[in-house]
Amino acid sequence: MIEARFHDSIERIPAAAWDALRPDDNPFVSHAFLALLERTGCIRQDWGWQAHHLGLYEDDTLIAAAPLYLKGNSHGEFVFDWSWASAWERAGGDYYPKLLNAVPYSPVPGPRLLAGRDAHTAGRQHALATAMRTFAERMNLSSVHANFLRDDELAAFDGPWLSRSDVQFHWHNRGYADFADFLGALNHKKRKNIRQERAHVAQAGLSISMEAGNALDTHDWRQIHALYEATFDAKGNHAALTRDMFLGLGDALGDRVQLALARHDNRIIAMALFLQSSDTLYGRYWGAEADVPGLHFELCYYQGIEHAIRRGLQRFEPGAQGEHKLARGFLPVRTHSRHHLVNQSFRDAVHQALLSEAAAMDEYAQDLLQHSPYAHTTST
Repeated sequence: MIEARFHDSIERIPAAAWDALRPDDNPFVSHAFLALLERTGCIRQDWGWQAHHLGLYEDDTLIAAAPLYLKGNSHGEFVFDWSWASAWERAGGDYYPKLLNAVPYSPVPGPRLLAGRDAHTAGRQHALATAMRTFAERMNLSSVHANFLRDDELAAFDGPWLSRSDVQFHWHNRGYADFADFLGALNHKKRKNIRQERAHVAQAGLSISMEAGNALDTHDWRQIHALYEATFDAKGNHAALTRDMFLGLGDALGDRVQLALARHDNRIIAMALFLQSSDTLYGRYWGAEADVPGLHFELCYYQGIEHAIRRGLQRFEPGAQGEHKLARGFLPVRTHSRHHLVNQSFRDAVHQALLSEAAAMDEYAQDLLQHSPYAHTTST
C-alpha cells in the first residue's frame, strides 16, 4: 500500500531519507538547501510561498518525494504564467493558490521527482506526478506546475499535462586545458572581445579570486549579502534571500558554494555566487558597489569558466535568460516544464496558445544556433 503524504516543512522528512532518493548531487534539491531556505525566512506565506512537500510512503518508508509549494503568486518561479492567471481571474476564477513542483528562486534544471535509481524509478515518478494532480483536483486548486524538469522525468507527466519549453544558455567543457584553450575554440571576433573585457578589469587594480563558501567568515558573508540586496533594490526587485540564509550557506553546503570576489583594499566590492555539483557549476547571484567596465562578465562568466576547467566540471549554467551569453561561449539549450490546469475549457484554451508559443520557441532556438561564437559549429 503506497500512501501520499504532504508536509508543511522539509524538516518533517529525515534528511538522509530525502537525499537517498536524489538521482544526482544537484545541490538545489538537497535537504540542506531546501531546509536552509525555510529556516532563514525565505519561504514565507506573505511572500507567496508555503511548503507542501510530497512524500510517497510504503509501510512508513519514504520511497519517493518532491519539493512542493502552495503558491499565492507567481514570483520567484521563472516560468511565467501571469497571463494565464489574469485570464482565469477575468473569467471569475481564483488562480491562486496553485501547486508548484520546483525549487524556490532557482531557474536551474534538475531533479523534481526524487524516486531513487532502480527498476521502480519511472513508476514512482509517475505516482508523484499523479499525486500532485489528484491533490489539486481534490482541493479545487486552479493548477499544478512542474518547472525546470530533467529530461528523464518528462514521461511521468502524461495525459492532461501541458508541455512548455524555454531556452537557457549553458557552457560545455570540451576538454579544455585552460582558459586560453577555450578562447582558441572561439571565432576571432569573440575571442578578441573577451580579451578586451578581461583587460579592462585587470587595469582596474582589483584583486579577483574564486573562494569556497566555507572559507569565508561572517563579515565576508555580510558584505556579500549587502551587495546582493543593494543590486536587487537598485533594479526595483525584491531581494528574497535573507541575510541569515547567506550566513548559513557555507555551513550548510560547504565548498559546494563558490564565490567569485573582487576586492579593493581588502573590501569586497563585487561578487558572483555559484553552487556546484560534481559535474556542473550553477551561477546564481551578482552584486557590485562599483561600476567597473567588464567586471560583471569577469565574475559571472569568465571566473566560472576558469573554475569549471580547473575542476574538470562538464557544464556551467549561469542562470536564466541573456542572449549576451552567446557571445561569451554559452550555447542555447532547451528547458522544460509541465502544467496541469484543472478546468478542461481553460486547459484547452491554454493548450492552443502553447502550440503557437512552441513553434515560435523552436524558430528562436534554431536562429540562435546560427550565431554560434565557435570557430566550428558546436551543438549541445
